[in-house]
Amino acid sequence: MVPGLEPSDIDEILDFILSRSDIRQIFFLWRSHLKDPKDDLVLEVAVESQSRYIVTQNTKDFSNISQFQLEAITPKDFLNLLMEDKS
Repeated sequence: MVPGLEPSDIDEILDFILSRSDIRQIFFLWRSHLKDPKDDLVLEVAVESQSRYIVTQNTKDFSNISQFQLEAITPKDFLNLLMEDKS
């Protein structure tokens, strides 16, 4: 459970994320770029989907991604960016 959020709040957040999502095909072009192969998969999807951010608690694992015009940020920082965009 997330402090301050009810299960219905979490459902609404997930519904919003899913409503903005689509299925992407990846072709494993950047393997192996990062230390952890599981992180390479995340990098692949971010590059293919032309994302601006990888949202993760482990930003240090993605420290070498600026060449892909990506930035690794924490969930808290991402939420702060969303709040700034709303104002």
